[in-house]
Amino acid sequence: MFIRASLLPVVRAVSFLMTIACAQGGVGNDLPSLMHFPDGTPVRSIEDWEKRREEVRSMMLEHFIGSFPSSIPPVVETGIVSDESPGDGSRRYRVRLTLGTASRVSFEMAVWKPDAEGPFPLLLVAPRDYQLAWGEDALKRGYAVCLFPGVDSHHRNPDYPGYDSVWQKIREEYPEATWTEISTKGWLAGRCLDYLLSDESPVAVRSGQVAIIGFSRYGKQAMIAAAFDERITAVVARSPGSPASSPYRLTSRHTFAEAPADFPGEWFLPGLRDYLGREDELPMDAHGWYALIAPRPCLIHTAHNDGAEPTFAVEKAYIEGRAVYEFLGASEKLRVDYRPGGHRSSGPEIISTADRARNLDWIDLAFNRGTARQQDFEEQLLHDFNWDQWREAQDPSRLRIERNAPIEERIDWLLGETPESITVPDQPEFITVPESDLMTHDRWAPSGVRRVPIRFGDGVRGNLYFPDNAQAPLPVVIWLHPYSYHSGYNEGYGVQGTTIYHRLAQNGFAVVAYDQCGFGLRLLEGARFYQDYPQWSLLGRMVHDAQAAVRFVTRSEGQAQSAVPEMDAHSVFLLGYSMGSLTAVITAALEDQVAGMAIFSGWTPWLTQSNDRLSRLHALLPALGLYDGRENELPLDFPDILNLAARKPCLVVTPRRDRFASFEAITSIMNSLQKSGSGITWLAPDDTNRFQADQHRIFLEWVRKAGE
Repeated sequence: MFIRASLLPVVRAVSFLMTIACAQGGVGNDLPSLMHFPDGTPVRSIEDWEKRREEVRSMMLEHFIGSFPSSIPPVVETGIVSDESPGDGSRRYRVRLTLGTASRVSFEMAVWKPDAEGPFPLLLVAPRDYQLAWGEDALKRGYAVCLFPGVDSHHRNPDYPGYDSVWQKIREEYPEATWTEISTKGWLAGRCLDYLLSDESPVAVRSGQVAIIGFSRYGKQAMIAAAFDERITAVVARSPGSPASSPYRLTSRHTFAEAPADFPGEWFLPGLRDYLGREDELPMDAHGWYALIAPRPCLIHTAHNDGAEPTFAVEKAYIEGRAVYEFLGASEKLRVDYRPGGHRSSGPEIISTADRARNLDWIDLAFNRGTARQQDFEEQLLHDFNWDQWREAQDPSRLRIERNAPIEERIDWLLGETPESITVPDQPEFITVPESDLMTHDRWAPSGVRRVPIRFGDGVRGNLYFPDNAQAPLPVVIWLHPYSYHSGYNEGYGVQGTTIYHRLAQNGFAVVAYDQCGFGLRLLEGARFYQDYPQWSLLGRMVHDAQAAVRFVTRSEGQAQSAVPEMDAHSVFLLGYSMGSLTAVITAALEDQVAGMAIFSGWTPWLTQSNDRLSRLHALLPALGLYDGRENELPLDFPDILNLAARKPCLVVTPRRDRFASFEAITSIMNSLQKSGSGITWLAPDDTNRFQADQHRIFLEWVRKAGE
């Protein structure tokens, strides 16, 4: 097993009280609390925390990375394979270690020594090509560097042969252990550390100053290595994704992000894939790593539009981890650090020079070195909605509405007050090529489909997709995406063959696709939305934009960057999935120009359960929170709006195993609506909440019939 150090002996009373208050009175974010036992009992003391930490540790082993060997083998033989001086004053060693396993397994590591007298702080990094620059930069800052054999099996590096495969030899030595590729390589970092902290090491390492760093899959590896070896005293994980900085509960299929079925090979336990669609049944999620790393410094360096980790998921996991750090009196030692762009840096470098410098600044700060200051890493959250502040900012006259008021008035009450003027962001007129590349708009594109940037409404930019051989006028679909904070309307993980907008264009439709407010290229609009428009709602803005999209098609209110085919103003359909279903239903209810709408997942009756997910967690409809605890008194329910939309053809698909919805309540509502003679086609497949090729086909079959 990995080495475990003692926890902090002192707990700050104020931090403790803040943690308990947050845990008891805060908004649920779908994640199991790190500061509560499974029965709901809060952690109140260090003794309690040690027990809870051990519970979390056991769950991370059982469900994510498997068990480690019961004992650590000694380093029984060492040898310096090479010793080079490249001319910068540093020394570059290749060292072979032999472990005292049954077959005496040997492996190589590389060690770099700065041109100075030790002892030195140490940086551990796997020698993937784009990570080597971290080592070079750290060496210039006076760090010793260890390149340990943690290269992924798909990333062979000819300069470091065998660094991608020694994990397999190690696993053969311990058939009773169930560990995975990533956890075995994290364990190997610890065996390198055994040697480097010994008297035999050619480099003297400063006690308590050992950092590990990694990008993407290596960021996962860095977090796991640190979680189980507390000799590693600082961590930087750049875009580690799921299940590391991003819990599956908040990514998975319903956000077009990484799901338990998506990790390759042997990274994690195969049984983890069985939780696809029922991620909430995992007794612990990826935020559990923070419980095992705390209170040591840990930086998650992520991007606004990182395809591997939505900012929303990263922040909610961070908040749970922060509760632990606060309890242990180390709140400043955990941070999420944002950068613009996507998973990799813009430009030729996968990790830019500036990003590398900032990462090493964090480690310098952890070790009281260099010029970095704590204020350089202030907490910045994008999804920190405060419902109480929203409530205080409301016009009292708009907080109530009678149940017998016209349905249109009740919808206006729910959506909030549309402002007289809307600020248009300072941005290019149309989506640019770099922006489109960032969002991978042309990924999985079939032949014969064109994309033309468009703009409409109040600064909304999107794309129009249509077939090359368009026979005008084309029927139109307005695509309304799910909770895909990182990618907006673009589909990411889980794509089967091609994306919905390409598939529809391939089948003869024009498709209007754009990022809704607070998502994709418009992420930062959502972060400041309620500061700019305190009387409105995010969903109100989304409906406002969807109405503008309808006018773009039916009244030509907007512009295209180049010529587009004629569109049929009488055949405009809305297609919404997950969050997009809410936008679609309300827009269809209010817009006579819509010919029909289809919604997949995304709703459950409001009168029968807490609506925290909509009112607080995602801050889409804060007004629902005015009826907390008395939801049955709400002046309207989702089915009221659906019934209004059903004046025209509607397809409603509600999978039986949607973990965000009550299928029993939905069944009751849908049976009632169908008896009333509405235009609803209701399908209830035995499936989970997802939108992939088979759902695309369901929509295509329905919309063709509805358009006849």
